Amino acid sequence: MSHDFTSLDLTTDVTTDLTADPGIDPAFVFDFQQYDEVGDGQRWSTWLSVEPLCRGPEPRPAWVVTSQAAVDTDLGVLKTGKEADAYLLERAVPDGDPGVPGESVVMVAKRYRGEDHRDFHRSSAYTAGRKVRNTRDNRAMAKKSAHGRAVAAGQWAWAEWQALVRCHELGLAVPYPVQLDGTELLMEWITVEDDDGTATAPRLAQVRPEPDLLASYFDQLRDFLAELARHGMVHGDLSPYNVLAAGERLVVIDLPQTLDLVGNPSGPDFLLRDCTNVCTWFRARGLEVDEHALFADLLTHAF
Repeated sequence: MSHDFTSLDLTTDVTTDLTADPGIDPAFVFDFQQYDEVGDGQRWSTWLSVEPLCRGPEPRPAWVVTSQAAVDTDLGVLKTGKEADAYLLERAVPDGDPGVPGESVVMVAKRYRGEDHRDFHRSSAYTAGRKVRNTRDNRAMAKKSAHGRAVAAGQWAWAEWQALVRCHELGLAVPYPVQLDGTELLMEWITVEDDDGTATAPRLAQVRPEPDLLASYFDQLRDFLAELARHGMVHGDLSPYNVLAAGERLVVIDLPQTLDLVGNPSGPDFLLRDCTNVCTWFRARGLEVDEHALFADLLTHAF
């Protein structure tokens, strides 16, 4: 049987009109309702619109929502930073059958700003050795044109994405990288439970751990730095302000400036600075540690 749909009034419920025709199998009718407009501060999930290499490494945690039917909702600013702002973003699939809840997860959306709206100190020292293959992009970045600023912002997002993926694959304590879309990086939200429910884990600089936990925290950071060094990497900006204290576990964040310990001429200098930042904080809280001893120990892992 043939059907002429040219006379359909598309302002009506198309699904109802089609399924009312006894000659059409309802199983072959599209659910046009899924294409409804979303509300302010919302968008359809971008999971399938990004390149496969820009989706989180497998095996993926069970909480990652990959359904194209999901809606992303901005929940507000989590933190503003030197080079990017972090937001909380919920990715959720609407409830299914009565009593069957849909999938839902809250993540961190880190959105990098253009070069004219950022204040990343000594960025050229971090990027030494990094290359942009496209010569047009190189020229645009040198001229600091609008296109060049966009390329630069994308470079930082891509650098952090690569660092997170690499660290995750090495089994290091970093947020799971969910996806990268241009200058927006979605990652795991590191939380703790308090009297008010779920909250963002505090920064290490905000906590006052007991002596045993303090020593454990130092061991965790030393092991983190050693594993990075073993693979020729330096965090480059490690301090108590970009380490989260999730109970007894530390999680390292903010990795866009991660650099090559050997390939970058300033690699050893940045490693010593990371050691100094870490040891200064722990010493101020009563733990006897020395940055030069830590630095020497880390170099034995690297060479």
